[in-house]
Amino acid sequence: MHVPGGRLCGVLALGVLLGACREAVHEPAAPEETRTVYLVSHGWHAGLVLRRADVPPALWPEQQDFPAAAFLEVGWGDSAYYRAPDPGIGTLLKAGLWPTPSVLHVVGLRRPVTASFPQSEIIRVEVPAAGLAAMAAYVHAAYAREADERARPLGPGLYGESLFYRARERYHVFKNCNTWTARALRAAGCPIKPAGILTVGDLLARARAFGEVVQEAAE
Repeated sequence: MHVPGGRLCGVLALGVLLGACREAVHEPAAPEETRTVYLVSHGWHAGLVLRRADVPPALWPEQQDFPAAAFLEVGWGDSAYYRAPDPGIGTLLKAGLWPTPSVLHVVGLRRPVTASFPQSEIIRVEVPAAGLAAMAAYVHAAYAREADERARPLGPGLYGESLFYRARERYHVFKNCNTWTARALRAAGCPIKPAGILTVGDLLARARAFGEVVQEAAE
């Protein structure tokens, strides 16, 4: 079939254009895989709760101390105050006024988070899978241990299936339990600045900006 020269150029140009459009079409990017972290208020400090199945064992080997747990709660604080059944004002002042030894408190939870802490405000935060791994590595780095050995428990914790562990850092008023928790969230990629966080109220207010409150505190 004879196609006039001008029309032929137009056909060729249209073919090139359609080919370019076809090449420019891209498959939509797959949504990034996320993991859920819970921030639980305990009145004067907050704990972080992670699903145990989401925690790479190599990044947090001490989680193997809780083989029956579905979730793990972790908190950090002054050793004397955190572990005392009834801490007095002297223990509180000592913890706040100068650097003191610290501990980690880890709890193995078998029930869902809201059922485990029915009186607490709970904020759900979605983080990238890599962010949760970074948070687990942050927690693991907080343990005080000898060489590459797994940290050994100091003794039973405050409630449920829980244990205390000696921690590396020193506690003081400007590096307290809520600051430590904010740093853990930042390690996971959350948009939070730990500086200036002193109280659990400070921590929760900042976390509500990027998390979802799934349970209000009981009156």
